[in-house]
Amino acid sequence: MAEKYSVSLEKLAKELGLKTVYTPKDLSKIMITNNDINRPGLQLTGFYAYFNTEKIQICGNTEFAYLKGLEDDERKRVLDTLFSYKFPALIITKDHEPFPEMLDAAKLNSIPIFSTALDTSAVMAQTIAFLNLNLAQRITRHGVLIEIYGEGVLIVGESGVGKSETAIELVKRGHRLVADDAVEIKKVSAISLVGSSPDNIRHFIELRGIGIVNARRLFGMGAVKMTEKIDLVVKLEPWDPDRVYDRMGVDSEYTNILGVNVPSITIPVKPGRNLAVILEVAAMNNRQKKMGYNAAQELLSNLGLEMEGSETVSNWVDF
Repeated sequence: MAEKYSVSLEKLAKELGLKTVYTPKDLSKIMITNNDINRPGLQLTGFYAYFNTEKIQICGNTEFAYLKGLEDDERKRVLDTLFSYKFPALIITKDHEPFPEMLDAAKLNSIPIFSTALDTSAVMAQTIAFLNLNLAQRITRHGVLIEIYGEGVLIVGESGVGKSETAIELVKRGHRLVADDAVEIKKVSAISLVGSSPDNIRHFIELRGIGIVNARRLFGMGAVKMTEKIDLVVKLEPWDPDRVYDRMGVDSEYTNILGVNVPSITIPVKPGRNLAVILEVAAMNNRQKKMGYNAAQELLSNLGLEMEGSETVSNWVDF
């Protein structure tokens, strides 16, 4: 069973700039575990089938117009019923003034109420994006994540193969470090992965023979980044003279991370190879493939050969 994550209402309110209308206790102690939200229009009319009590509720113009048209006694009954389901919080948009019956029901059931001047659609989009990121399925893996020409490249391989040294060279060449040694990977959608660094080791890099260095302090704020989407996985491995390495790039290899297939390549390491330049080319080539251009396919076409469309899912790592 997948692990369930949570985020505090305090963090959500701060991120979205919400004003607290009422809270029964410290917002840092109220946790959200569901990454979806709900507009309780149907519930206000009395339909509660499939109503998920773990979702944050959002009320805008439509809900307030409906409630305003009810008699006071009916409005109280409707709101008392809604709040009796004890959902995590209610967000009021467009700076609507909460009804007295709404505040009474919130206090009776210990449910926080927030307000914002933003449109309902904007609040919904921001809330879902925030919850998807903070409640996403996640893992931590040994490696280096760096942004190269806008592509998030996850470098993995055995300890001592040269991941951190390659990252330093790339940072010197103007690219941005996201994480070294430990990369926290979150599945923010069915097709997207985002990587970041644990807070306590962010911006630090270990270089054998030198020790720990701080990339942000050495190279400036422009040399680091907090998060980055993972577009390519690169495995560095010591050169094996008995192994036949791909020289054409005809087959597409993928690494499965949290159920998402990410394009991957294996780069053999030996003295004299400039790994930083190779990774720059790999990142640019990966972007071209996403845009529909494949150099190997063009070459084979020029030679009058057909390119087989086989795709190989890499087995060297299973995240």
